[in-house]
Amino acid sequence: MKKIVAVASGKGGVGKSTVAVNLAVALANSADSASGQKKVALIDIDFYGPSVPTLMGGGEVRVDHEEKFIPPLKWGVKYISIAFFLKNPDDPVIWRGPMFGKGIQQLLTDVSWGDVDIAVVDMPPGTGDAQLSLSQLVPLTGAVLVTTPQEVSLADVRRALNMFRRVNVPVLGIVENMAGFVTPSGEKFDIFGAGGGEQLAQQYGVPLLASIPIDTAIREGGDRGKPVAADASLPSHRYYQELAQRVWSEVEAVGSAPKLNVVN
Repeated sequence: MKKIVAVASGKGGVGKSTVAVNLAVALANSADSASGQKKVALIDIDFYGPSVPTLMGGGEVRVDHEEKFIPPLKWGVKYISIAFFLKNPDDPVIWRGPMFGKGIQQLLTDVSWGDVDIAVVDMPPGTGDAQLSLSQLVPLTGAVLVTTPQEVSLADVRRALNMFRRVNVPVLGIVENMAGFVTPSGEKFDIFGAGGGEQLAQQYGVPLLASIPIDTAIREGGDRGKPVAADASLPSHRYYQELAQRVWSEVEAVGSAPKLNVVN
């Protein structure tokens, strides 16, 4: 894996997984003259609330002749989640801290990823075992932090940002999600406040990568397993295309992380 980007948040409920999935799909379906089409992996390490399979439209993990897992491929993205290994999709994952490191390592090394230009990692919320384990196990290129505009979310993202800096992971920027709702008549309602993401980005000297409003098409796409980033006919498609371009630019500015030697 040439580049590995963590998508994180300080608290749950801010749309982090939706951003991670649509970012991965947008990266896989965008190309430039320098890099061409990107080979993208999506790794769901939100073990307590794995939602990537739902957002990606299901999928099935197979086993190859070397007894390595072959991840599903959809919308141009190879993806894996602990949810594929649960007997019942509603079963909880009841793990103590040390299990996080082992689980993360298995999703990286026991999966036949092949050649990957960039891996997007959907993190659990918070600043605990999963975040520390990932930063110690793999050479992260950087982190993208997702927040809503309201202060209760911003306060937790500040903690997450400081955590990544303490473990020497570059913060690529902020995504302000649920940034207002525009009615069909054009009237805007700032349900969760306004400008919080921009203020946070300015405070810490990092880019505001995107400001994504509440859009029913985004929710509907997630519920039916077809991310809006895969449907160019939808107006909300452009939010993630622009996000993918900005993330890729930030990743290239940081430079390639030392290559992680995962199974081909």
